[in-house]
Amino acid sequence: MAGVKTAELIVICFMLLQGFVAAFNCTSPTPAALFDELAKHLFSNKLLRPVETFAKPINISISITVAGILGVDEKTQTLSSVLWQVLEWDIEGLNWDEKECAAKRVSVPRDNLWVPDIQIKQLLDEASSTKTPYVYLYNTGHVYDDKPITVVTSCQLGIYTFPFDIQNCSLTFGSYIHFATDIQMIQGATAEKVLKESRDVIVTNGEWELADINIADSSLHLDDGSYSEITYYIVLRRRPIVYVVNLLVPSCFLITVDLFSFVLPPQSVDRSSFKMTLILGYTVFLLIMNDLLPVTGEKTPLINVFFSISLALMVASLLETLFITNIQYKPREYSAVPHWLSVLVLRYLAVLVCIPPKERSNRVTVSLNPSHKAPSANTSATSLSDHQSISDVTLSGKAAPASLDSPEPVVEQLRMLGRELTAIRVQMDKYCQGTKATQEWEMIGTVIDRLLFGLYIIFIFVSFITIISIWIWHNSFAT
Repeated sequence: MAGVKTAELIVICFMLLQGFVAAFNCTSPTPAALFDELAKHLFSNKLLRPVETFAKPINISISITVAGILGVDEKTQTLSSVLWQVLEWDIEGLNWDEKECAAKRVSVPRDNLWVPDIQIKQLLDEASSTKTPYVYLYNTGHVYDDKPITVVTSCQLGIYTFPFDIQNCSLTFGSYIHFATDIQMIQGATAEKVLKESRDVIVTNGEWELADINIADSSLHLDDGSYSEITYYIVLRRRPIVYVVNLLVPSCFLITVDLFSFVLPPQSVDRSSFKMTLILGYTVFLLIMNDLLPVTGEKTPLINVFFSISLALMVASLLETLFITNIQYKPREYSAVPHWLSVLVLRYLAVLVCIPPKERSNRVTVSLNPSHKAPSANTSATSLSDHQSISDVTLSGKAAPASLDSPEPVVEQLRMLGRELTAIRVQMDKYCQGTKATQEWEMIGTVIDRLLFGLYIIFIFVSFITIISIWIWHNSFAT
């Protein structure tokens, strides 16, 4: 027992020699008496780090609560947020009797205490916020510093999956000047508790929602020493409903309308003008909605790829219509269909696109004349000169006897009338029946139009499914 008492006396004497007291006495249980003691023993030493020796570090406990997400700027790569920052540390050698001083804790001016220089490493600007000039001081020497801060911090944003993107912004808290040998950062509340409190008190309900919060200890190593740090990872998820309604849905509608425009007959001029109107309207739509699109960063956002593919599909659809219309409207300018092209398109591709081959017409135009047996009677169309010669022979044979009784002008008029009737008949046959080459070119145009329509549908579905899959995969990977 004597040895224990001797050790206690040695410790007390050592503390007195170092200038620290285990407790101070209040002359009366009044606030004035307590603050007189604090001013005498504590406030006068506010410039010194409250430790027994400078070789001993002081532990700073930190905890934050995300009270609001003001905005995320993709152009400047910044995050604006409202935080409740809580710092806690202990002043060694400071305590008082709760009953004697009639207080367990008091609020003291922040300027009268030593306060750690804790800063956010990613801080770009600290907006104006309400200042809290007081901190809580407990009778055990524990200091509780709670203050709201509105900060603008840098954040490396990935907008590849916009508007279904998830951002992970880090906030690193640590001393600006003191090394780890002077200040040690300690995690306060757990990540689960910080996330729950943040979701309970968050007041903003804008474009971003708080998805998750993670906490990790870190340190910054330099040549002169290392800094102790605590890093908070703020995971934000964008609410995409505004962009889906204003950007993606109208684009899908325009692509669908362009798809159904293939129902119009390809030889119709209205089909090409309709597609040109769609392209013009889609271009104006993109110009109007350009402010909603993010600024391109390291990677081109998928939504920009989606819009580019949609516009390219519309342009390709218009070019296909012009090509088919050219075949349908100008078949007479082409020569006969090559045999290999006729076999490839009309025999194989027609079956592939479910178009049955048209039966070729066997209708022929024959000039019947018993007195003239020319081999041209078996051809599909008789030329105008052949019909004129036949009419001349027929009319001259039949009009010879009548010339004795009829005047010569009547015979000439009958011959002219016969020639005109024959020419009209030939032109009507060509107009109604058409030539073999014309029919084949029209059939080729129809088959190619149906084939390109099928490829158009396949490319649309493959492109959109690929983009949606990339969106889903990146979001699952980010979470």
